[in-house]
Amino acid sequence: MHGTQGQAVSIDAGRVMERIGRLSEIGKISETGVCRLALSPEDREAVDVVAEWMAEAGMSVRLDAFGNLIGRLEGEDPGAPAVMLGSHIDTQPYAGRFDGIVGVVGAIEVTQTLKDGGMKPSVPVEVVSFCDEEGCRFNKGLFGVRGMLGRLDDGELERTDKNGVTRREALIAFGGDPARFAEDELAPGKVRAFLELHIEQGPVLEAKDRAVGIVTGISGPLWWTVDLYGFAGHAGSVPMPMRKDALAGAAEIVVGLRALATEDPGAPTVGTVGSLRVFPDSRNIIPEHVQFTVDLRDIDLPRRDGLEARLRELIADAAMRHGLQAEIREDTNSEPRYCADWIMDAIREGAAEMGLDAPELMSGPFHDSLAMSYYCDYGMIFVRCKDGISHNPKEYASAEDIGLGTELLYRTALRLCTK
Repeated sequence: MHGTQGQAVSIDAGRVMERIGRLSEIGKISETGVCRLALSPEDREAVDVVAEWMAEAGMSVRLDAFGNLIGRLEGEDPGAPAVMLGSHIDTQPYAGRFDGIVGVVGAIEVTQTLKDGGMKPSVPVEVVSFCDEEGCRFNKGLFGVRGMLGRLDDGELERTDKNGVTRREALIAFGGDPARFAEDELAPGKVRAFLELHIEQGPVLEAKDRAVGIVTGISGPLWWTVDLYGFAGHAGSVPMPMRKDALAGAAEIVVGLRALATEDPGAPTVGTVGSLRVFPDSRNIIPEHVQFTVDLRDIDLPRRDGLEARLRELIADAAMRHGLQAEIREDTNSEPRYCADWIMDAIREGAAEMGLDAPELMSGPFHDSLAMSYYCDYGMIFVRCKDGISHNPKEYASAEDIGLGTELLYRTALRLCTK
């Protein structure tokens, strides 16, 4: 494989794609669809496969107390702060083959290439497959990376999935150990930089006809769980003015959130209600209780804060009009986090060396990098994905683009290991 100006590529792109294909068979739900929920048997099966690849690449391998799979390739100075690479392999329930997986397989390929070439980095390189980045099973993401950093919230282990299984139960069955949390937290100064390869999950690179991009920062996500409580009654006999219909109130809020997120056409604000539950869930009973999620994101924190305040007013007004009680639980709240200039420079140098024109762009989705930014400097490389589709079996990135992204990851990692 070669770069766009004939620059020889060091990594084995065929091996990268073969491994991505292998993981896509675990939790397969359709020809291209995958469901590999965090801490599930399918997730554990995939972790075991990835652990074998890490060992083949010359790394020592362990599963930590939080369910993170960690591989380490020692450097010439084993006591020096490591360069950490990685992402995640858990998926959404209706997912594609590339989200997160590209970053883990690509990071292993970096160490595999070093081993195959008989090279030893000057500082240690660690590859991490973080546990439960997606957050869809227990309604709160970035669990593994936040655990490693000592940033878990109270009560996180008692969160339940839709089947009533707690995170604690799932984690222990997976091989994690809450009793060892403290000893497996990452001590200060152990990692100097974190670098993540990921598909863009958006349409910018495709619109620019570019294979890879350099991330400048990650939008701050605000996640809520909202409960509206009304009163159940017979759908045929309770007059409309006398109803306390929780679903009617929720509908107003869903539409209102969309209006808030779209009022400034030039802003990158996004707002989503992606999960909604209705009780008693019967066609002839007025809904008494509705629970739904809110996902609000923006790279501009003051603008997001202003929208948050207005959304709270919107929920209060809707509840008052419909005679409801409203409760808001904040699940995630992070400000935007910007990539380190020196890491972006290293990515730029690697792209120039390969003859790649790599545009610079922000990330709307959050990633494990978001949490790592509170511990050390970070950078991200994006790979073009078709039509910007992600969290969908139609998610697609070409072998050529993934190969170029992995090569850029490799060249950047070499620079970070020596700077």
